[in-house]
Amino acid sequence: MQKVEAPRIKPSPIADAKLQTKILDLLRQALNYKQLKKGANEVLKNLDKGICELVILAADCDPIEIVANIPIKCEEKNVSYCFVSTQASLGRACGISRPVVAASIVQSEGSQLKTQIIEMKDLIDQLFI
Repeated sequence: MQKVEAPRIKPSPIADAKLQTKILDLLRQALNYKQLKKGANEVLKNLDKGICELVILAADCDPIEIVANIPIKCEEKNVSYCFVSTQASLGRACGISRPVVAASIVQSEGSQLKTQIIEMKDLIDQLFI
């Protein structure tokens, strides 16, 4: 009997190298301002609470089903999301040495990153066009 593989989910939208650099830089800044949450479970919790500004996922997550429900939840909650190429680069941007499959920037009163977050949302939303 032949084993039938399920169709592979294609992560979309994936940021190009230039945008990915900007995204990872914004994540590092969010870490300094205590606005960064790491991990699929944390991201889902914050999406449910309605405090996510932006969600970043790793495209090389295996199996991709680990993060497959996050884009659906983002679209329900009208939160911008994007994939970056590797878990390792996402982990480094989050300030840890382990790979990270998902990260989110959460809302904060009087945040100094507000304008940068809005600009990044606009850039990510253009990927869907």
